[in-house]
Amino acid sequence: MTAAPDLALYYYDTCGYCMRVRYALSKLGVEVEMRNIHRDRKHLEDLSEARGRETVPVLRITHPDGDEWMGESRDIVAYLER
Repeated sequence: MTAAPDLALYYYDTCGYCMRVRYALSKLGVEVEMRNIHRDRKHLEDLSEARGRETVPVLRITHPDGDEWMGESRDIVAYLER
């Protein structure tokens, strides 16, 4: 596994699109911080504040100059594959 400390995935367990991203993470051997929005209210609040909505999956990418919030499971998987 390769740790990616600058990445965090906002998800919940039964979300099909989230499962697609989680499968890609496993297949690629990439370890990111997992932030379940149903288990931790703070994660849901952070997501809602940053994006103005609560849909998942969302990959939070931490850059030196600020955070990028990437939605859409296919976009996330494509990003991880690069």
